[in-house]
Amino acid sequence: MPTVDRHAPGAFCWFELATTDQAAAKQFYISLFGWTVNDFPMGATGSYSLFDLEGQSVAAAYTMVPEQRAKGIPSYWIIYVATNSADKTASRAAELGAKVLVAPNDVYGFGRMAVISDPTHAPFSIWEPQQHIGVGITGVDGTVCWADLMTPDADTAKKFYSSLFGWDISSSEHDPSGYLHIKNGDTFIGGIPPHPNPQLPPHWMIYFLASDCDASTAKAQQLGAQTVLAPQTIEHVGRMAIVKDPQGALFALFQPEKR
Repeated sequence: MPTVDRHAPGAFCWFELATTDQAAAKQFYISLFGWTVNDFPMGATGSYSLFDLEGQSVAAAYTMVPEQRAKGIPSYWIIYVATNSADKTASRAAELGAKVLVAPNDVYGFGRMAVISDPTHAPFSIWEPQQHIGVGITGVDGTVCWADLMTPDADTAKKFYSSLFGWDISSSEHDPSGYLHIKNGDTFIGGIPPHPNPQLPPHWMIYFLASDCDASTAKAQQLGAQTVLAPQTIEHVGRMAIVKDPQGALFALFQPEKR
């Protein structure tokens, strides 16, 4: 079982669902991915649902605050990027033109986090681990394997993230599409597609591993999700689909090409 002991700085280390209906969302993802759930009380704000797979943490969910719902913000997934210092990273992000939406703060004894809106207005979080490193397992169905930044301003995003996390963001000579690959150290972790949907605000799209993309897409649809992009094959890469969960949160399913 490919368990994770630590996440390198700059790696995607955690994935969190902000949803309008936490109980319904839990049932959807439990049924789709076989996750188990543990709820932790958060006082007046309800509970924090921790999702596990094979005994390891993979993601979490919580109910969106009324202020977000009042603005008509739909349910969404947000990524966390690992850092050795949430304070220094948040400060540096602001210097680079980002907006710190939630200042660095301690989450009980689990870690220190902040929420940032990049200069192209895509939100993400940062995580300085203490008791909780984040995701504890990778490489199995139901774990996040990739993330794409959907932004209309790839040049600005490239400069920002390269400066903030040291990512290598570049195109491939074998791929004429204009897709930019994101590499953290020696590991490819995501990308920036060339033509995002202009009707959607900038955001990070996460990809869940699925050994059968078509079957997982069909199951998601049976569970009340909407298929935004039907399963399609990307040559030499694999098969993918984009789904909107019953509460409106977008995510992708990815089946790697067999080597």
